[in-house]
Amino acid sequence: MKTVIAFSGGKDSTLAIYKIQQNPEYEIDSLLVTLTEGFDRVSIHGVRHELLKKQSESLGIPLREVWIPQECSNEMYQERMERAVSDMLEDGITHMVYGDIHLQDVREYREKMLSGTGITPVFPLWDRPVGELGREFIDLGFQTVITCVDMDQLDRSFAGRVYDEAFIKDYPEETHDICGENGEFHSFVFDGPNFGFAIGYELGEERVTQDMGSGRDRFLYRDLVPV
Repeated sequence: MKTVIAFSGGKDSTLAIYKIQQNPEYEIDSLLVTLTEGFDRVSIHGVRHELLKKQSESLGIPLREVWIPQECSNEMYQERMERAVSDMLEDGITHMVYGDIHLQDVREYREKMLSGTGITPVFPLWDRPVGELGREFIDLGFQTVITCVDMDQLDRSFAGRVYDEAFIKDYPEETHDICGENGEFHSFVFDGPNFGFAIGYELGEERVTQDMGSGRDRFLYRDLVPV
């Protein structure tokens, strides 16, 4: 089954790749990623395009890039994604894999977007306990660094940290999702069992962006500089 992975560069979509790679029925064609024009970075996660390309090279899976404008309306986003789906159909894609875990509204959106296209959505991590998934990710040998923190939910000190046992020990797991499924944080995976090589980086500057509704400082991004 010719398959595309919805990829952000973060830990859940990377773990979804790993799970699909264990099933010989799937042939991974490419990684579908959304990037923001002008910033030259992965949308939401804020990771440089250069590092994304390194991930693609290390994983041995080519990218399918969807570029969106900085002020992207829902209509524009939908138009760009529909174009990407059309391209996938022309290439014979039959399945689309997502790293979602438990957000039902997000899953329903994905299913609606692909409804009637002939492409079947697949959710290999769905309904797994988040604590179990987080520890499995570490035990498998994956390494990821936190690139963005929602300061309404987490302390800013988590930005730039590696997701490891010490991170989990410090994390307010009783009240927050350890996989960041509710938007607590976003990440960049720089090594793992399905990587050909580790991706080098240094921590760069911090940048704070505002909440669109209130205008308050809310999202803290920690830049990753390729080395």
